Amino acid sequence: MPKRVKKSAIDLRKKKEFTLHGHSVAELSTMTIADLAKILPARQRRTITRGFNADQQRLIDHVSDPKAKQPIRTHCRDVLVLPAFVGKRLAIFSGKEFKEVEIRPEMIGHYLGEFCLTRRFEKHSGPGVGATRSSKFMPLK
Repeated sequence: MPKRVKKSAIDLRKKKEFTLHGHSVAELSTMTIADLAKILPARQRRTITRGFNADQQRLIDHVSDPKAKQPIRTHCRDVLVLPAFVGKRLAIFSGKEFKEVEIRPEMIGHYLGEFCLTRRFEKHSGPGVGATRSSKFMPLK
C-alpha cells in the first residue's frame, strides 16, 4: 500500500510566467518597437519595418492612452498586438458585430483579426425534401 503524503508536503505548483523568446512581459513592455521586431517572426517584422498606416497608428495611440475608456471599438483587424495592449479590452468588428476580447500576454505578436473570426461553422442536418431522388423516400419526421 503506498504511503500517504501530507498536504503540507505537497508543493503548490506555480503558474508558469509567459515569455516570448526568453523575454518576460515586463521586459517586452520596456522594449522599443524596433527591438520587439527583432524577436518576432518575419511577417510581423515586415509589418513593423514598413510602418503602420494612419488608422493603425491611431488605434495604437488610443490603446496606449491610460485615460481611454474600455472596451475600445475598432475595425482595424490588421494591427499587431503589442505589449502595451496587454490587459486592455478591445471590441473587434467581425463584419457583423463587435466581439469583445481581453488581450493576454500570449497574444503578443499576433494580429487582432485572429481573435475575432468572421465566419461561423454551419452544421447541416440531413438532406431536405426534393434534394435528390433518394431523399424522396426519407420520412419527414
